Amino acid sequence: MTLSTYELASSAPMIPVIVIEDIAHAVPLAQALVAGGIKVLEVTLRTPVALDAIREIIANVPDAIVGAGTLRNAADVDACLAAGCAFGVSPGAPAPLMEAVAANKFPFLPGCNTPTEAMTLADQGHEVLKFFPASAAGGTPMLKALTSPLPDVKFCPTGGVSLENAKEYLALSNVVTVGGSWVAPVPHMIAGDWAAIEDIARKTTLALGNR
Repeated sequence: MTLSTYELASSAPMIPVIVIEDIAHAVPLAQALVAGGIKVLEVTLRTPVALDAIREIIANVPDAIVGAGTLRNAADVDACLAAGCAFGVSPGAPAPLMEAVAANKFPFLPGCNTPTEAMTLADQGHEVLKFFPASAAGGTPMLKALTSPLPDVKFCPTGGVSLENAKEYLALSNVVTVGGSWVAPVPHMIAGDWAAIEDIARKTTLALGNR
C-alpha cells in the first residue's frame, strides 16, 4: 500500500537523515534503527553508494519504510523510483524537480523556508513541506509565526534539529515530524556499534513518542 506524504510524516516523530558511505553499513544500520522504533528512513543521495544502500535496505529490512533525500533533479526522481523508494525529500523545490515529482505522483517533502515558497508548494498540493535549514531560517519562532496566516500548511523542520530541541518543534501545531542526523553518528557506523545506534534510536523514540 502506498502511503501519502502526510501519512508517512505523521507516522514518526522523527525521520533520520542518513548518509551512508559504506554499503556494508546499510542493512545493519537500518536494522538497528527499526529495532529502536524508527522505521521511516531517509537515505540521502550524497554518496556514490546511496541508491545501492536503499535497494539493500528495502530487500533485507522489510519493516523499514525507505525514502531518499537530497533529490535535486528529474533524473534523481527516476532513479529513486527505480530503486523502490517510498518517498523523496529535497532541500528545495526547483521547477524541473517538482514537475517530475508531480508527473510520477511521488510522495514528496519539498524544501522551503519562506512564506511565499510555502504558499506556492501548498497550492501545488503538497501536504507536508521540509522547512530547511530550520535553525538558520528562524527555527521555532519562524514556524510559530506561520501558523496563523498558513494554518493548513504542515512542516518537517530539518537542519539544526537535535534531540534536545526536537520537542520544541513537535509542540507546534504545524509541525508533524522533524528530521535529524543524531540517530546515526558516523563514528558509531564506522565502528560497527549497531547496539549503540539502536540505543540512541530507542531513547529518541521514548523521548519524542512512537506514533
